[in-house]
Amino acid sequence: MSLIYLLIVAIVQGITEFLPVSSSGHLILLPYFLGTQDQGQAIDVAVHVGTLGAVILYFWKDVKVGLLGLPRLMTGKTDTPGSKLAFLLVVATIPVIVIGLALKVTGISDALRSPVVIGWTMLIFGIVLYWFDQKSPAEKVETEWNLKDAIKLGLWQAVALIPGTSRSGITITGARALGYTRQDGAKIAMLMSIPTILASGVLLGAEVVGDADWAMLKDAAIGAVFAFGAALLALTLMMRLLRSVSFTPYVIYRVILGIILIATSYA
Repeated sequence: MSLIYLLIVAIVQGITEFLPVSSSGHLILLPYFLGTQDQGQAIDVAVHVGTLGAVILYFWKDVKVGLLGLPRLMTGKTDTPGSKLAFLLVVATIPVIVIGLALKVTGISDALRSPVVIGWTMLIFGIVLYWFDQKSPAEKVETEWNLKDAIKLGLWQAVALIPGTSRSGITITGARALGYTRQDGAKIAMLMSIPTILASGVLLGAEVVGDADWAMLKDAAIGAVFAFGAALLALTLMMRLLRSVSFTPYVIYRVILGIILIATSYA
């Protein structure tokens, strides 16, 4: 794999992982637009590890609280902020793992990897995000996150298994539908990404570890580093912009890209 293409993959993944525009959709589209072969699962795993590092670093204060609460959770108690956060993240991750495994075993996940599917999901879920962002109240904050909302957001997140939906976008949509503020809804969505990315990374990593070689590992390391930097920058900018800007700019991008993909696919 050329260094330039590797950097493009890493940067695209890093920028789009936490913006509500679908990183998986963009990674699938890259080979189509650039006329190259798919980068392969090893690189996908690597760039996901990079984005995982970025979100952990950015939300380290909350991640630390959750990690310190794990021992308490292991005793079956959720009476501390840390154990409660860890419990809610576990609950919110279960749907995407269960449904994701089912789609992979049945082969449906591979069948969905097409520009026309991405076009429709970009368009439809972009409009859904706009609707709830504009119409829903903004009265709930992250400290009000509870078991009921964790289950609902977990189901919303599972919809992102359809390429082009956007994991961050659909969970933010769900959070806004539940009445969370833009910043707090985005924060919950980002924290939910940690166990989800970790689980998908372990699953994909188990498949490619046997085929790994030094050249692949070198490419993977480069991809992870650049994805980390791009993801940290994109995450920082988005969280700051949400203080004064809605999700409308991302919706406009999704709608335009969706229409282009649908038109070119059917043409």
